[in-house]
Amino acid sequence: MAAGPITTLAVVHAGLGSPSSTQLLATRLAEATQNEVARRQAPDLEVRSVHLRDVARDIADNLVTGFPSARLREVVESVTGADAVIAVTPTFNASYSGLFKSFVDVLEPGSLAGKPVLIGATGGTERHSLVLDHALRPLFAYLRTIVVPTGVYAASSDWGAEGLPGRIDRAAGELADLLVGRAAPTPTPASASIEDFVPFDQLLAGR
Repeated sequence: MAAGPITTLAVVHAGLGSPSSTQLLATRLAEATQNEVARRQAPDLEVRSVHLRDVARDIADNLVTGFPSARLREVVESVTGADAVIAVTPTFNASYSGLFKSFVDVLEPGSLAGKPVLIGATGGTERHSLVLDHALRPLFAYLRTIVVPTGVYAASSDWGAEGLPGRIDRAAGELADLLVGRAAPTPTPASASIEDFVPFDQLLAGR
């Protein structure tokens, strides 16, 4: 019997430690997405985890020489060949980290176009939460990806708090909908036809 279709999810994070809060958020987002895909009775989800710290030197060499190492080429292909991406970065100076951006810089133009992406970030304080909308969302819009509406930012105080799990589940559900091919919700089409149109003056007269 042939195996069923597999949907691939690349989980890219730029945490500098191992473990780190960035890695933890990426893992939580991936697990929630797997759960949401399973709830929709969709094909199995294969998760490819990419810890950018492991290829930091390869990324730097690629930026200087223009040629990726075999290890970096494999990482890039695992990301660009996935059906969807979860991207999580620590926050430095109110933006994504240099390591995170350097990895994006070695990707071929258009290699992520059309892919669903869930963005996430971590930081020490809630004040940096705008990194999602001021840095990450414009970056992935430039890459022509489809960024889900809910981004997830986790400050140090968010771990163990009530709000974070709900945001993770909501974002994961949005990504799962795109993975299983569900269109974003649209307004219900109006049932009235052009023949049912009532001029505005008649509407006023009927008040």
